Amino acid sequence: MNPTLCRISALGAAALLLGGLAACSSGNAAPAESKGASDWKTAPSAEAGGGMEALIAAAKKEGKLNAIALPNDWANYGEVISTFEKKYGVKVEVENPDASSADELNAVSSRKGQDRSPDVIDVGHDFDVQAAKQGLLTPYKVASFGEIQDSQKEAAGLWYNDMGGYVSIGCDASRVAKCPTKFSELTDPQYKGKVALTGNPAKSSSAYSAVFAAALANGGSFDNVQPGLDFFAKLKQMGNFNPVEASPATMEKGETPIAIVWDYRNAAYADELKAKGIEWNVAVPEDGVFSLYYSQAIVKWAPHPAAARLWQEFLFSTEGQNLWLKGYARPALLPTMIADGTVDKTALTRLPKIPKDKTDYPTEEQGKKAKSTVSDGWTKAVS
Repeated sequence: MNPTLCRISALGAAALLLGGLAACSSGNAAPAESKGASDWKTAPSAEAGGGMEALIAAAKKEGKLNAIALPNDWANYGEVISTFEKKYGVKVEVENPDASSADELNAVSSRKGQDRSPDVIDVGHDFDVQAAKQGLLTPYKVASFGEIQDSQKEAAGLWYNDMGGYVSIGCDASRVAKCPTKFSELTDPQYKGKVALTGNPAKSSSAYSAVFAAALANGGSFDNVQPGLDFFAKLKQMGNFNPVEASPATMEKGETPIAIVWDYRNAAYADELKAKGIEWNVAVPEDGVFSLYYSQAIVKWAPHPAAARLWQEFLFSTEGQNLWLKGYARPALLPTMIADGTVDKTALTRLPKIPKDKTDYPTEEQGKKAKSTVSDGWTKAVS
């Protein structure tokens, strides 16, 4: 975690933000009138647009937020969405909850200027960089923008990391005699036809990160993801790779007894499957420690610009960040919340154990190169 984060500043920002949100939720005073919806199309902050109360009023008037690719069971998004809707009276309509990051950018590009365009996106880190370069995003700085590490945000506020986790190995202990805890164990013949991902690494940030973690476990680096492709090619040749896209449904049926996916996803699966009598184990492999964050951004032509900005303010409030933590994800403001005591301590203690804390991430250039390598080589690796 970044030791340079300023606790005093965090307290000040948190107090201001919480104060603003508390005021809007109290119902004791009527929200101030918005200066007009057109102001929020370009407002780079709530303050610049007239303040939080004006933003809330404008969002309520819009009454709706177009979102995409937000599954209810992903990082507690179900509760995040329902809490936002109840708090502000703004309906969140989620299109294609299981869409990939690539699908999100395609939807934004193809619906430019349409009322059906997504207002916001939540994509893997490399995809937000791509979206910014394509001119799909508009800058906006939430009240807590200053508390987000510099390496986890675009300086003007085009995008910023929201929450993330570690690549992990999930395993059905009732169907697998010995659950693997390292990448090096996955080549064992006992795992024939059992090792699955949650999508195509060329399109899914989660699956792409699994390849990156495999690369680190097999002599690769942030500059060289090829060993990860070679590892999955080996699993394919041995018959251990399972092409079925892992999901709770396939796990329950026993179709994907081992799934390499984010630790917060596997931890949530464990809760869900436990209720169905399945023991789902989760291990962050010590030979392939890889973490990455997803990012939030506002679409440049968002049809509901105030709702889009209020959504960001909520997600980066202490309440929003703790809701992600409750879903086993590690929110971007976690270091600040630990320092200032606003973190949900119960949720914090439930996070999957990690072999070591990881504070380094691929640079933009490294991520771009790795993404290109994986996109070009995945089909060949598992064909």
